[in-house]
Amino acid sequence: MAILDSNIQQRAGLWLLPPYDDETRAAVKKLLDEGQVTELTDSFYKDLEFGTGGLRGIMGPGTNRMNKYTIGKATQGLANYLKKTYPGEEIKVAISFDSRNNSRSFASVVAGVFAANGIKVHLFDDLRPTPLLSFAIRHLGCKSGVMLTASHNPKEYNGYKAYWKDGGQLVAPHDTNVITEVNAINGPEEVKFDGPRENIISIGPELDTVFIDQILALSLRPDAVSKEHDLGIVYSPIHGTGVTMVPPALKRWGFNNVHVVEAQAKPDGNFPTVIYPNPEEQEAMSMAVAEGVSRNADLILATDPDADRVGVAAKNQKGSYQLLNGNQIGSLLVNYVLEATVEAGKLKKGDYVVKTIVTTNLIANIAAKYGVPCDEVLTGFKYIGELMTANEGKARFLAGGEESYGFLVGELVRDKDAVVSCSFIAEMTAYYKSKGKTLFDALADLYLEHGYYKEKLISLTKKGKAGAEEIIAMMQRLRTNSPATIGGVKVTEIRDYELRESFSPATKNEKKAISLPKSDVLQFITTDGDVISARPSGTEPKIKFYCSVRQTLKNKEDLESVEDALEAKVDRIMKDLLGDA
Repeated sequence: MAILDSNIQQRAGLWLLPPYDDETRAAVKKLLDEGQVTELTDSFYKDLEFGTGGLRGIMGPGTNRMNKYTIGKATQGLANYLKKTYPGEEIKVAISFDSRNNSRSFASVVAGVFAANGIKVHLFDDLRPTPLLSFAIRHLGCKSGVMLTASHNPKEYNGYKAYWKDGGQLVAPHDTNVITEVNAINGPEEVKFDGPRENIISIGPELDTVFIDQILALSLRPDAVSKEHDLGIVYSPIHGTGVTMVPPALKRWGFNNVHVVEAQAKPDGNFPTVIYPNPEEQEAMSMAVAEGVSRNADLILATDPDADRVGVAAKNQKGSYQLLNGNQIGSLLVNYVLEATVEAGKLKKGDYVVKTIVTTNLIANIAAKYGVPCDEVLTGFKYIGELMTANEGKARFLAGGEESYGFLVGELVRDKDAVVSCSFIAEMTAYYKSKGKTLFDALADLYLEHGYYKEKLISLTKKGKAGAEEIIAMMQRLRTNSPATIGGVKVTEIRDYELRESFSPATKNEKKAISLPKSDVLQFITTDGDVISARPSGTEPKIKFYCSVRQTLKNKEDLESVEDALEAKVDRIMKDLLGDA
């Protein structure tokens, strides 16, 4: 029988005493009485880390769980930093929340702590998507903001995403400075809860209209929408916030044949119809696809709980519905925006697009065709937002995104935005339909011009303390025993973003500096130009392995055979890299 570590026993024992409330104390006592060693260990072996993006974890009592005390501590630390950064100034913040269990009550706790610290709070009176929070921060002149969401994580999770005055997630130096303030708080007695309600201002649906109107102004080909206004669209919010914004945006855009998947329309933190509320997962898209088939839809869309990611399905060349992956969606969007901008004569000097280091190089090739710079940033949309803020007033962001189904068109927000993305994907589909093409026809055209790119992601879940240690060990093995070949192809370059250097395995002493910030990512580049990346997730108990391969496509008749060949190559590479992991 497992024995509870004495240090964890002591940490849990503190939660049996005031100032913790009766409900929390009873929950911890129950775990102790029942001898729940694994649960107690995972709940108390460390403090839930306030990382560079905020908090994310399983809900429940404990120092390593999402609860009123861990989010209260995070908010007090953020409030302390805001007051030090803006002494003598009026400080305003915006707060939103998604459909997850406890998100609404957590938002109330956060609002109360800010209010108790003399900070004016703009609190959404009902659940709203992450991109609308980002917009609200900028629109209302706030210094910061908080979104209560765990994005696409399973139902037992919740999270706390902190934003700065530009509407982007915290980046240097604010991220580490806030972490310092949070870590300086020694206990719940140092958190000011329950501030005056007069410091809290409600945000109603009027802001929805402002946001949707400004999104509509970004439209590039309204004539195509007008022509194909009856485009058949099936949409699922997967029980999340998207239902509040995506259907109204599509309607305002001009689409009048939009069908919401009824079984997934009601916001519900238990996500009863899916295993994971993640549009990256085929299972999460299955109900929307089934309805799309029944309605013979032109386009199928689904968003995650906080509506910053979007999944897409459409008919392929064989007439069957097929899911597009994040690299394909991003490539199509970037190409559509650049082509339409050039066609309208609106391309400006300094216009640019952005992708992350694990996102397909097809986007960079598309940008090069139009003479537009493609900047590359670390994984995480906050780095795209950071670059947009740095370029504000000097260069114009057109479009960009990351392979994990997060995209952005235009400069209204500083985070990935499924509301604007759904609108543009619908417009793009309408445009290609007006030309007698599907999204897969457009994708095939890109492959003919730039080569067939095939990408695959494998995520290994490693939960709890033991899992975290296993992920560290896996990355260490890859660093100390780097493969000379992967999938039978020679490795010509290794990029270690943790050490911020790249080198050839043949000449390890000849190292080149990487200009991007430090990040725990390893990349292996082969003689064929394949890119294989390993990266521990910053928001989930996972380690992720990305593979991207490419082959010239001479004609559309070879699509299937080239895809099969690349699929086999990806499988060889992944098997070689992971073994029995």
